[in-house]
Amino acid sequence: QVQLVESGGGLVQAGNSLRLSCAASGRTFRVYAMAWFRQAPGKEREFVARIGMSGTSTYYADSVKGQFTISRDNDKMMVYLQMNSLKPEDTAVYYCAGTGSSYTRIRPDEYDSWGQGTQVTVSS
Repeated sequence: QVQLVESGGGLVQAGNSLRLSCAASGRTFRVYAMAWFRQAPGKEREFVARIGMSGTSTYYADSVKGQFTISRDNDKMMVYLQMNSLKPEDTAVYYCAGTGSSYTRIRPDEYDSWGQGTQVTVSS
């Protein structure tokens, strides 16, 4: 497992951008695929984006494709989520997650490492 701490959330107006960061610790980070999930009030946690171990493979939920970009810096042990053109429906708690599986995983129960989450609120 890896230990994860998210940051960068906040209150923004619709149309603006925000970049979330996830700081990782643990020897296995470089062999972990990483992802971002989000959970809005009263809704289930949903997959947002995933990046492979080397950073060359990415996968996005249809709802954020072309709007969000996931990236990672293995030397700094960081994962990022650049969110552009934010909409009120993007309001949620955003979680960083990690898995040792090399397959593209999109279910929360397929990830064994989680951060505490960071709140993103988009006002209209």
